[in-house]
Amino acid sequence: MRYLSTRGGMSPKTFTEILLTGLAPDGGLAMPEVYPEISPATLESWRPLDYPSLAFEILSRFMDDIPAGDLHTLIARTYTSDIFGSKEITPVQMLEPGLYLLHLSNGPTLAFKDMAMQFLGNLFEYVLTKRGEELNILGATSGDTGSSAEYAMRGKRGIRVFMLSPYGKMSTFQTAQMFSLQDNNIFNIAIEGVFDDCQDIVKAVSNDQTFKQKYRIGAVNSINWARIAAQVVYYFKAYFAVTRSSGETVSFSVPSGNFGNIFAGHVARMMGLPVRKLVLATNENDVLDEFFRTGLYRPRSTAETKQTSSPSMDISKASNFERFIFDLTGRDAGQVKTLWKSVDQGGAFDLSNTDLWKKIADFGITSGTSSHTARIHTIRETYRKFNTLIDTHTADGLKVGMELREPDIPLVCLETALPAKFADSIREAVGFEPQRPAGYDDLESLPQRFERMAVDTEQVKQFIIRQTDSSGKMNPA
Repeated sequence: MRYLSTRGGMSPKTFTEILLTGLAPDGGLAMPEVYPEISPATLESWRPLDYPSLAFEILSRFMDDIPAGDLHTLIARTYTSDIFGSKEITPVQMLEPGLYLLHLSNGPTLAFKDMAMQFLGNLFEYVLTKRGEELNILGATSGDTGSSAEYAMRGKRGIRVFMLSPYGKMSTFQTAQMFSLQDNNIFNIAIEGVFDDCQDIVKAVSNDQTFKQKYRIGAVNSINWARIAAQVVYYFKAYFAVTRSSGETVSFSVPSGNFGNIFAGHVARMMGLPVRKLVLATNENDVLDEFFRTGLYRPRSTAETKQTSSPSMDISKASNFERFIFDLTGRDAGQVKTLWKSVDQGGAFDLSNTDLWKKIADFGITSGTSSHTARIHTIRETYRKFNTLIDTHTADGLKVGMELREPDIPLVCLETALPAKFADSIREAVGFEPQRPAGYDDLESLPQRFERMAVDTEQVKQFIIRQTDSSGKMNPA
Protein backbone atom coordinates (compact mmCIF):
# COMPACT_ATOMS: atom_id res chain seq x y z
CA MET A 1 0.00 0.00 0.00
CA ARG A 2 1.34 3.40 -1.00
CA TYR A 3 0.03 6.84 -0.06
CA LEU A 4 -0.43 9.99 -2.16
CA SER A 5 -1.33 13.59 -1.37
CA THR A 6 -4.77 14.99 -2.16
CA ARG A 7 -2.93 17.86 -3.88
CA GLY A 8 -0.61 15.71 -6.00
CA GLY A 9 2.75 17.01 -4.78
CA MET A 10 4.03 13.98 -2.87
CA SER A 11 5.74 10.91 -4.32
CA PRO A 12 4.17 7.60 -3.24
CA LYS A 13 5.12 6.68 0.33
CA THR A 14 4.62 3.74 2.69
CA PHE A 15 2.35 3.89 5.70
CA THR A 16 5.14 4.41 8.23
CA GLU A 17 6.58 7.18 6.06
CA ILE A 18 3.33 9.18 6.31
CA LEU A 19 2.43 8.15 9.86
CA LEU A 20 4.30 10.86 11.74
CA THR A 21 4.08 13.76 9.31
CA GLY A 22 0.53 15.20 9.47
CA LEU A 23 0.10 17.34 6.36
CA ALA A 24 1.86 16.29 3.15
CA PRO A 25 4.70 18.58 2.00
CA ASP A 26 2.35 20.23 -0.52
CA GLY A 27 -0.25 21.03 2.16
CA GLY A 28 -2.53 18.16 1.18
CA LEU A 29 -3.62 15.08 3.11
CA ALA A 30 -2.30 11.54 2.74
CA MET A 31 -4.61 9.08 1.00
CA PRO A 32 -4.10 5.43 0.03
CA GLU A 33 -3.52 4.93 -3.69
CA VAL A 34 -6.50 2.56 -3.71
CA TYR A 35 -8.97 1.34 -1.12
CA PRO A 36 -8.70 -2.36 -0.26
CA GLU A 37 -11.61 -4.26 -1.80
CA ILE A 38 -13.47 -6.60 0.52
CA SER A 39 -15.56 -9.23 -1.24
CA PRO A 40 -18.88 -10.43 0.20
CA ALA A 41 -17.27 -13.80 0.97
CA THR A 42 -14.39 -12.18 2.86
CA LEU A 43 -16.81 -9.90 4.65
CA GLU A 44 -18.85 -12.86 5.81
CA SER A 45 -15.71 -14.68 6.98
CA TRP A 46 -14.98 -11.73 9.29
CA ARG A 47 -18.38 -11.90 11.01
CA PRO A 48 -17.34 -14.12 13.96
CA LEU A 49 -14.08 -12.25 14.67
CA ASP A 50 -13.55 -10.43 17.94
CA TYR A 51 -12.56 -6.76 17.83
CA PRO A 52 -8.75 -7.17 17.85
CA SER A 53 -8.88 -9.85 15.15
CA LEU A 54 -11.17 -7.74 12.96
CA ALA A 55 -8.93 -4.72 13.52
CA PHE A 56 -5.93 -6.70 12.31
CA GLU A 57 -7.72 -7.82 9.12
CA ILE A 58 -8.59 -4.21 8.26
CA LEU A 59 -5.51 -2.36 9.49
CA SER A 60 -3.02 -4.80 7.97
CA ARG A 61 -4.38 -3.81 4.56
CA PHE A 62 -3.46 -0.17 5.20
CA MET A 63 -0.26 -0.77 7.21
CA ASP A 64 1.47 -3.52 5.25
CA ASP A 65 5.00 -2.27 5.99
CA ILE A 66 4.58 -3.18 9.68
CA PRO A 67 5.42 -6.88 10.29
CA ALA A 68 2.24 -8.85 10.95
CA GLY A 69 3.43 -10.09 14.34
CA ASP A 70 4.23 -6.58 15.51
CA LEU A 71 0.89 -5.23 14.29
CA HIS A 72 -0.92 -8.06 16.08
CA THR A 73 0.88 -7.13 19.29
CA LEU A 74 0.09 -3.42 18.98
CA ILE A 75 -3.60 -4.12 18.34
CA ALA A 76 -3.86 -6.67 21.16
CA ARG A 77 -2.23 -4.20 23.58
CA THR A 78 -4.71 -1.49 22.56
CA TYR A 79 -8.14 -3.10 22.37
CA THR A 80 -8.60 -4.73 25.77
CA SER A 81 -11.53 -4.92 28.16
CA ASP A 82 -9.38 -3.18 30.80
CA ILE A 83 -9.06 -0.09 28.57
CA PHE A 84 -12.50 -0.11 26.92
CA GLY A 85 -14.68 -1.67 29.59
CA SER A 86 -15.86 -4.83 27.83
CA LYS A 87 -14.71 -7.61 25.50
CA GLU A 88 -16.99 -6.20 22.81
CA ILE A 89 -14.94 -2.95 22.86
CA THR A 90 -17.72 -1.16 20.91
CA PRO A 91 -21.00 -2.69 22.16
CA VAL A 92 -24.20 -2.06 20.22
CA GLN A 93 -27.45 -1.29 22.05
CA MET A 94 -30.84 -1.72 20.42
CA LEU A 95 -33.07 1.22 21.33
CA GLU A 96 -35.99 -0.19 19.37
CA PRO A 97 -36.26 -2.58 16.42
CA GLY A 98 -34.16 -1.17 13.59
CA LEU A 99 -32.62 1.62 15.71
CA TYR A 100 -29.26 1.11 17.42
CA LEU A 101 -26.70 3.01 19.44
CA LEU A 102 -23.02 2.19 18.85
CA HIS A 103 -21.15 2.80 22.10
CA LEU A 104 -17.72 4.24 21.31
CA SER A 105 -17.00 6.21 24.47
CA ASN A 106 -15.89 3.72 27.09
CA GLY A 107 -12.18 4.49 26.75
CA PRO A 108 -9.99 6.51 29.15
CA THR A 109 -11.34 9.95 28.16
CA LEU A 110 -14.99 8.96 27.66
CA ALA A 111 -15.02 9.94 23.97
CA PHE A 112 -14.93 8.07 20.66
CA LYS A 113 -11.53 9.60 19.87
CA ASP A 114 -10.00 6.98 22.21
CA MET A 115 -10.87 4.26 19.68
CA ALA A 116 -8.13 5.49 17.35
CA MET A 117 -5.94 7.49 19.70
CA GLN A 118 -5.09 4.65 22.07
CA PHE A 119 -3.85 2.68 19.07
CA LEU A 120 -1.98 5.71 17.74
CA GLY A 121 -0.09 6.11 21.02
CA ASN A 122 1.20 2.56 20.84
CA LEU A 123 1.91 2.87 17.13
CA PHE A 124 3.88 6.12 17.46
CA GLU A 125 6.00 4.73 20.29
CA TYR A 126 6.70 1.56 18.28
CA VAL A 127 7.82 3.39 15.14
CA LEU A 128 9.87 6.00 17.00
CA THR A 129 11.64 3.32 19.04
CA LYS A 130 12.46 1.37 15.89
CA ARG A 131 13.95 4.49 14.30
CA GLY A 132 15.60 5.84 17.44
CA GLU A 133 13.78 9.14 16.87
CA GLU A 134 11.72 11.61 18.88
CA LEU A 135 8.59 13.56 17.97
CA ASN A 136 6.91 16.80 18.97
CA ILE A 137 3.19 16.30 18.37
CA LEU A 138 1.27 19.49 17.59
CA GLY A 139 -2.50 19.27 17.61
CA ALA A 140 -5.70 21.27 17.90
CA THR A 141 -8.84 20.28 19.73
CA SER A 142 -12.39 21.52 20.07
CA GLY A 143 -12.91 19.34 23.12
CA ASP A 144 -12.25 15.61 22.86
CA THR A 145 -9.27 15.05 20.54
CA GLY A 146 -6.95 16.83 22.95
CA SER A 147 -7.64 14.74 26.00
CA SER A 148 -7.70 11.52 23.95
CA ALA A 149 -4.30 12.37 22.46
CA GLU A 150 -2.81 13.37 25.78
CA TYR A 151 -4.03 10.29 27.62
CA ALA A 152 -2.73 8.10 24.77
CA MET A 153 0.68 9.79 24.64
CA ARG A 154 1.33 10.57 28.33
CA GLY A 155 4.55 8.93 29.46
CA LYS A 156 5.36 7.60 25.98
CA ARG A 157 9.07 7.52 25.21
CA GLY A 158 10.36 10.13 22.76
CA ILE A 159 7.04 11.98 22.47
CA ARG A 160 5.88 15.39 23.59
CA VAL A 161 2.38 16.75 22.96
CA PHE A 162 1.60 20.43 22.34
CA MET A 163 -2.18 20.70 22.25
CA LEU A 164 -3.99 23.90 21.21
CA SER A 165 -7.55 24.50 22.38
CA PRO A 166 -9.92 27.51 22.26
CA TYR A 167 -9.70 29.28 25.61
CA GLY A 168 -12.96 29.13 27.58
CA LYS A 169 -14.93 27.34 24.86
CA MET A 170 -14.85 23.70 26.01
CA SER A 171 -16.99 22.20 28.75
CA THR A 172 -15.52 22.42 32.26
CA PHE A 173 -15.10 18.63 32.27
CA GLN A 174 -13.25 18.63 28.93
CA THR A 175 -11.02 21.48 30.08
CA ALA A 176 -10.19 19.80 33.38
CA GLN A 177 -9.45 16.49 31.66
CA MET A 178 -6.70 18.14 29.66
CA PHE A 179 -5.37 20.90 31.89
CA SER A 180 -5.16 18.74 35.04
CA LEU A 181 -2.57 16.44 33.47
CA GLN A 182 0.81 17.00 35.11
CA ASP A 183 2.89 14.67 32.91
CA ASN A 184 6.08 16.42 31.85
CA ASN A 185 5.64 15.47 28.17
CA ILE A 186 2.20 17.16 27.92
CA PHE A 187 1.78 20.88 27.14
CA ASN A 188 -1.64 22.55 26.89
CA ILE A 189 -1.87 25.87 25.03
CA ALA A 190 -5.14 27.79 25.39
CA ILE A 191 -5.61 30.03 22.34
CA GLU A 192 -7.71 33.20 22.66
CA GLY A 193 -9.93 32.34 19.69
CA VAL A 194 -12.07 29.50 18.32
CA PHE A 195 -11.11 25.98 17.26
CA ASP A 196 -10.53 27.00 13.65
CA ASP A 197 -7.87 29.47 14.84
CA CYS A 198 -6.14 26.61 16.63
CA GLN A 199 -6.40 24.42 13.55
CA ASP A 200 -5.04 27.18 11.32
CA ILE A 201 -1.98 27.56 13.57
CA VAL A 202 -1.32 23.83 13.40
CA LYS A 203 -1.53 23.93 9.60
CA ALA A 204 0.72 27.00 9.41
CA VAL A 205 3.39 25.31 11.53
CA SER A 206 3.05 22.08 9.55
CA ASN A 207 3.46 23.98 6.27
CA ASP A 208 6.75 25.49 7.46
CA GLN A 209 8.88 22.60 6.22
CA THR A 210 12.13 23.90 7.72
CA PHE A 211 10.64 24.30 11.19
CA LYS A 212 8.71 21.04 10.90
CA GLN A 213 11.84 19.02 10.08
CA LYS A 214 14.13 20.71 12.62
CA TYR A 215 11.71 20.32 15.50
CA ARG A 216 10.22 16.99 14.36
CA ILE A 217 6.61 18.15 14.25
CA GLY A 218 3.99 15.42 13.91
CA ALA A 219 0.20 15.34 14.10
CA VAL A 220 -2.51 13.35 15.85
CA ASN A 221 -5.53 15.32 14.63
CA SER A 222 -7.92 13.50 12.36
CA ILE A 223 -5.74 14.57 9.43
CA ASN A 224 -3.52 11.65 10.51
CA TRP A 225 -4.43 8.73 8.26
CA ALA A 226 -3.84 6.14 11.00
CA ARG A 227 -6.74 7.61 12.95
CA ILE A 228 -9.08 7.29 9.98
CA ALA A 229 -8.00 3.70 9.38
CA ALA A 230 -8.51 2.74 13.03
CA GLN A 231 -12.01 4.24 13.00
CA VAL A 232 -13.01 2.19 9.94
CA VAL A 233 -12.94 -0.93 12.13
CA TYR A 234 -15.97 -0.10 14.26
CA TYR A 235 -18.18 0.44 11.22
CA PHE A 236 -17.54 -3.17 10.23
CA LYS A 237 -18.00 -4.38 13.81
CA ALA A 238 -21.32 -2.54 14.14
CA TYR A 239 -22.51 -3.89 10.80
CA PHE A 240 -21.96 -7.45 11.99
CA ALA A 241 -23.78 -6.69 15.25
CA VAL A 242 -27.02 -5.61 13.57
CA THR A 243 -27.16 -7.93 10.53
CA ARG A 244 -27.28 -11.67 9.94
CA SER A 245 -25.76 -11.86 6.44
CA SER A 246 -23.57 -9.75 4.17
CA GLY A 247 -26.48 -9.17 1.80
CA GLU A 248 -28.13 -6.71 4.19
CA THR A 249 -27.57 -2.94 4.10
CA VAL A 250 -27.24 -0.61 7.09
CA SER A 251 -27.24 3.18 7.53
CA PHE A 252 -25.14 5.12 10.04
CA SER A 253 -25.85 8.49 11.61
CA VAL A 254 -22.73 10.40 12.60
CA PRO A 255 -22.32 13.69 14.50
CA SER A 256 -19.71 15.55 12.49
CA GLY A 257 -17.40 18.52 12.96
CA ASN A 258 -14.07 17.85 11.28
CA PHE A 259 -15.48 15.13 8.96
CA GLY A 260 -13.07 12.47 10.25
CA ASN A 261 -15.54 10.09 11.90
CA ILE A 262 -17.95 10.03 8.98
CA PHE A 263 -15.08 9.86 6.50
CA ALA A 264 -14.06 6.57 8.13
CA GLY A 265 -17.58 5.36 7.32
CA HIS A 266 -17.09 6.54 3.74
CA VAL A 267 -13.87 4.50 3.56
CA ALA A 268 -15.68 1.43 4.91
CA ARG A 269 -18.34 1.89 2.23
CA MET A 270 -15.71 2.29 -0.50
CA MET A 271 -14.06 -0.92 0.71
CA GLY A 272 -17.30 -2.82 0.17
CA LEU A 273 -19.22 -2.60 3.45
CA PRO A 274 -22.95 -2.57 2.50
CA VAL A 275 -23.72 0.94 3.79
CA ARG A 276 -26.89 2.41 2.35
CA LYS A 277 -26.63 5.92 3.80
CA LEU A 278 -24.19 7.90 5.89
CA VAL A 279 -26.24 10.52 7.71
CA LEU A 280 -24.15 13.56 8.61
CA ALA A 281 -25.38 15.59 11.58
CA THR A 282 -24.10 19.08 12.37
CA ASN A 283 -24.95 21.50 15.13
CA GLU A 284 -25.56 25.22 14.57
CA ASN A 285 -22.19 25.38 12.80
CA ASP A 286 -23.70 23.85 9.68
CA VAL A 287 -21.00 24.26 7.02
CA LEU A 288 -21.06 20.58 6.07
CA ASP A 289 -24.85 20.35 6.07
CA GLU A 290 -24.96 23.38 3.78
CA PHE A 291 -22.62 21.66 1.33
CA PHE A 292 -24.51 18.38 1.19
CA ARG A 293 -27.80 20.23 0.73
CA THR A 294 -26.68 22.89 -1.77
CA GLY A 295 -23.20 22.14 -3.14
CA LEU A 296 -21.71 25.27 -1.55
CA TYR A 297 -18.71 24.77 0.74
CA ARG A 298 -18.36 28.02 2.66
CA PRO A 299 -16.17 27.87 5.77
CA ARG A 300 -17.14 30.48 8.33
CA SER A 301 -14.97 33.13 9.90
CA THR A 302 -14.02 33.14 13.58
CA ALA A 303 -16.73 35.72 14.24
CA GLU A 304 -19.35 33.55 12.53
CA THR A 305 -18.45 30.36 14.44
CA LYS A 306 -21.01 29.78 17.17
CA GLN A 307 -20.31 28.47 20.65
CA THR A 308 -22.83 25.69 21.29
CA SER A 309 -23.76 22.99 23.79
CA SER A 310 -22.13 20.37 21.53
CA PRO A 311 -18.74 22.15 21.56
CA SER A 312 -16.65 19.42 19.94
CA MET A 313 -18.55 20.18 16.73
CA ASP A 314 -18.02 23.95 16.87
CA ILE A 315 -15.93 23.75 13.72
CA SER A 316 -16.37 25.78 10.55
CA LYS A 317 -13.56 24.40 8.40
CA ALA A 318 -13.57 20.60 8.20
CA SER A 319 -10.06 19.29 7.59
CA ASN A 320 -11.01 15.83 6.35
CA PHE A 321 -13.52 17.18 3.86
CA GLU A 322 -10.64 17.60 1.39
CA ARG A 323 -10.24 13.82 1.38
CA PHE A 324 -13.87 13.35 0.39
CA ILE A 325 -13.61 15.90 -2.42
CA PHE A 326 -10.51 14.04 -3.64
CA ASP A 327 -12.68 10.93 -4.05
CA LEU A 328 -15.59 12.93 -5.50
CA THR A 329 -13.34 14.35 -8.24
CA GLY A 330 -12.17 10.87 -9.20
CA ARG A 331 -8.90 11.59 -7.38
CA ASP A 332 -8.07 14.61 -9.49
CA ALA A 333 -5.37 16.25 -7.35
CA GLY A 334 -5.17 19.26 -9.65
CA GLN A 335 -8.84 20.02 -9.21
CA VAL A 336 -8.58 19.60 -5.43
CA LYS A 337 -5.59 21.92 -5.32
CA THR A 338 -7.53 24.56 -7.24
CA LEU A 339 -10.58 24.28 -4.97
CA TRP A 340 -8.52 24.49 -1.79
CA LYS A 341 -6.53 27.44 -3.03
CA SER A 342 -9.76 29.39 -2.60
CA VAL A 343 -10.53 27.79 0.79
CA ASP A 344 -7.02 28.44 2.13
CA GLN A 345 -7.41 32.10 1.19
CA GLY A 346 -10.61 32.37 3.21
CA GLY A 347 -12.98 31.78 0.30
CA ALA A 348 -15.47 29.14 -0.73
CA PHE A 349 -16.39 26.94 -3.69
CA ASP A 350 -19.72 25.99 -5.22
CA LEU A 351 -20.23 22.66 -7.02
CA SER A 352 -24.00 22.98 -7.43
CA ASN A 353 -23.99 23.49 -11.20
CA THR A 354 -21.14 21.09 -11.99
CA ASP A 355 -20.83 17.47 -13.04
CA LEU A 356 -19.36 16.74 -9.60
CA TRP A 357 -22.63 17.68 -7.93
CA LYS A 358 -24.44 15.18 -10.14
CA LYS A 359 -22.14 12.48 -8.73
CA ILE A 360 -22.72 13.36 -5.08
CA ALA A 361 -25.64 10.95 -4.67
CA ASP A 362 -23.36 8.05 -5.61
CA PHE A 363 -21.57 8.43 -2.28
CA GLY A 364 -24.64 7.94 -0.10
CA ILE A 365 -24.20 10.92 2.23
CA THR A 366 -27.24 12.83 3.44
CA SER A 367 -27.27 15.52 6.08
CA GLY A 368 -29.22 17.57 8.56
CA THR A 369 -28.64 19.97 11.42
CA SER A 370 -29.58 20.32 15.05
CA SER A 371 -29.91 23.08 17.65
CA HIS A 372 -29.69 23.46 21.41
CA THR A 373 -33.44 23.14 21.78
CA ALA A 374 -33.49 20.04 19.59
CA ARG A 375 -30.62 18.30 21.35
CA ILE A 376 -32.08 18.96 24.81
CA HIS A 377 -35.41 17.53 23.60
CA THR A 378 -33.64 14.50 22.10
CA ILE A 379 -31.72 13.80 25.32
CA ARG A 380 -34.95 14.04 27.33
CA GLU A 381 -36.98 11.85 24.97
CA THR A 382 -34.23 9.24 24.60
CA TYR A 383 -34.10 8.91 28.37
CA ARG A 384 -37.88 8.78 28.67
CA LYS A 385 -38.44 6.25 25.88
CA PHE A 386 -35.34 4.07 26.16
CA ASN A 387 -34.03 4.71 29.68
CA THR A 388 -30.74 5.68 28.04
CA LEU A 389 -28.82 8.87 28.74
CA ILE A 390 -26.86 10.35 25.82
CA ASP A 391 -24.59 13.36 25.48
CA THR A 392 -25.24 16.47 23.41
CA HIS A 393 -23.24 15.42 20.32
CA THR A 394 -24.83 11.98 20.20
CA ALA A 395 -28.19 13.75 20.53
CA ASP A 396 -27.43 15.75 17.38
CA GLY A 397 -26.70 12.50 15.54
CA LEU A 398 -29.80 10.75 16.85
CA LYS A 399 -32.05 13.72 16.08
CA VAL A 400 -30.91 14.01 12.46
CA GLY A 401 -30.74 10.24 12.03
CA MET A 402 -34.35 9.82 13.13
CA GLU A 403 -35.47 12.54 10.72
CA LEU A 404 -33.74 10.89 7.75
CA ARG A 405 -34.34 7.26 8.77
CA GLU A 406 -35.61 4.97 6.01
CA PRO A 407 -38.16 2.20 6.62
CA ASP A 408 -36.76 -1.33 6.88
CA ILE A 409 -33.11 -0.14 6.88
CA PRO A 410 -31.33 -0.58 10.23
CA LEU A 411 -29.97 2.74 11.50
CA VAL A 412 -26.90 2.76 13.75
CA CYS A 413 -26.31 6.06 15.58
CA LEU A 414 -22.73 6.62 16.68
CA GLU A 415 -22.31 7.64 20.31
CA THR A 416 -19.40 10.06 20.50
CA ALA A 417 -19.04 10.93 24.21
CA LEU A 418 -20.47 10.07 27.61
CA PRO A 419 -23.05 12.40 29.20
CA ALA A 420 -20.74 13.09 32.17
CA LYS A 421 -18.66 15.39 29.99
CA PHE A 422 -21.59 17.79 29.48
CA ALA A 423 -23.33 17.91 32.85
CA ASP A 424 -24.95 21.35 32.40
CA SER A 425 -26.90 20.27 29.33
CA ILE A 426 -27.85 16.93 30.88
CA ARG A 427 -29.24 18.68 33.96
CA GLU A 428 -31.23 20.98 31.70
CA ALA A 429 -32.65 18.02 29.80
CA VAL A 430 -33.48 15.53 32.53
CA GLY A 431 -33.12 17.43 35.79
CA PHE A 432 -30.34 15.39 37.38
CA GLU A 433 -26.57 15.04 37.29
CA PRO A 434 -25.16 12.40 34.90
CA GLN A 435 -23.27 9.62 36.63
CA ARG A 436 -19.50 9.82 36.38
CA PRO A 437 -17.28 6.77 35.92
CA ALA A 438 -15.01 5.94 38.84
CA GLY A 439 -11.99 8.20 39.14
CA TYR A 440 -13.59 11.32 37.68
CA ASP A 441 -15.44 12.61 40.76
CA ASP A 442 -13.21 15.57 41.63
CA LEU A 443 -11.73 16.26 38.21
CA GLU A 444 -12.55 19.98 38.08
CA SER A 445 -10.95 20.60 41.47
CA LEU A 446 -7.53 19.31 40.43
CA PRO A 447 -4.72 21.82 39.79
CA GLN A 448 -4.58 22.91 36.14
CA ARG A 449 -1.46 23.58 34.07
CA PHE A 450 -1.69 25.43 30.73
CA GLU A 451 -0.24 28.32 28.72
CA ARG A 452 -2.59 31.05 27.47
CA MET A 453 -1.66 32.64 24.13
CA ALA A 454 -3.02 34.97 21.47
CA VAL A 455 -3.87 33.72 17.97
CA ASP A 456 -0.21 33.88 16.97
CA THR A 457 1.64 31.14 15.09
CA GLU A 458 5.05 32.60 15.92
CA GLN A 459 4.30 32.58 19.64
CA VAL A 460 3.40 28.90 19.47
CA LYS A 461 6.61 28.15 17.55
CA GLN A 462 8.70 29.96 20.15
CA PHE A 463 7.06 27.94 22.92
CA ILE A 464 7.96 24.69 21.13
CA ILE A 465 11.52 25.93 20.61
CA ARG A 466 11.90 26.62 24.33
CA GLN A 467 11.20 22.94 25.03
CA THR A 468 13.99 21.78 22.70
CA ASP A 469 17.70 22.39 22.26
CA SER A 470 19.38 23.64 19.09
CA SER A 471 19.54 20.18 17.55
CA GLY A 472 15.82 19.63 17.90
CA LYS A 473 16.25 17.08 20.70
CA MET A 474 13.84 17.38 23.57
CA ASN A 475 15.03 19.08 26.71
CA PRO A 476 14.37 17.10 29.86
CA ALA A 477 11.34 18.65 31.50
